[in-house]
This record gives sequence, C-alpha cells and structure tokens, in this order.
Amino acid sequence: MATPHEVTFLTDPYTWTTLSFLLVAGFGGFKAVKGISGALDKRAQKISEELDEAQRLREEAQELLAKYQAKQREALKEADEIRAHAKVEADRMLENALVELKASLKRREQQAMDRIANLESQAIAEVRARVAEIAAQATLALVTDKVTTAKADELVDNAIAEIKGRLN
Repeated sequence: MATPHEVTFLTDPYTWTTLSFLLVAGFGGFKAVKGISGALDKRAQKISEELDEAQRLREEAQELLAKYQAKQREALKEADEIRAHAKVEADRMLENALVELKASLKRREQQAMDRIANLESQAIAEVRARVAEIAAQATLALVTDKVTTAKADELVDNAIAEIKGRLN
C-alpha cells in the first residue's frame, strides 16, 4: 500500500483544494454569471426601451415639426391673401374717392356757375332799375322844363286812361 509520505492524486491536498475551488467557483460562478447575465439582460432591456422611447419621441417631434411647418405655410399663404385683398380694397377705395372727388368738383363748379349767373342776373336787374330810375328822372326833368300845365294835365289823363284799359 501506500507509504505515509507517498502522495497520490486522491491524497494530495492540492487536488482536493483545486477540486473544491472548481466546484465552488463553478456553482458560484454559474450563479454569478447568471446574475451578471440577468443584470446585463435587464440593462439591455432598459436601454432597448429607452431607445424605443427615444425613437417614438423623435417621430412625435418630427410630426409636430411637420404640423408647425404646415401651419406656418398656411399662415404665410393667409397673410399673402390678406395682403392681396387689402391691396384690392385700397385700390377700390382710391377709385371711389377719385370718382367722389370728381363729382364734388363738378357740383362745386356747377354751383359757382349758377351763382355767377344769379349774380349776373341781379346785376342786370340792378342796372335796368338804375337806368329806368335815371330815365324817369331825366324825363321828369325834361317834362318839368318843357311841358306846360295844360299839356301835363293832358298827359296825366292819357296815362290814367291807359292804366284803366290795361287793368281791365
């Protein structure tokens, strides 16, 4: 059999230490690997979820950007339409104002012409009245100087008779 100092594979303490270490390390390592693997899987899942969330947020941001760009284009188009409408309206208002100004000037010109004609008629009437007054004074002066009392009575009688005839 074996000698007390003879070391065999099964009697060697290093063998048993190594075997123990391998068994403990194997089972513990398996559990450690499993724990590390689980932690890594959880971390990978979390990263995957964060990437999915980031992708979803990116898509939402792109949709919002597209919506706002469409709204901006629509607002610019509406502003252009408002500007064009305002220009048309301003042109129409200017045209109406010019038509009204021309009509007002024509009315004022007609009023001035009517006033001038009226003043002219008044002036002619005043001149005629003044001429008649002067003629009457001149006639009175001539008649007073040249007509005798008998002739004056005859002229007055003829005038009265003529007035009676015109009144009837």
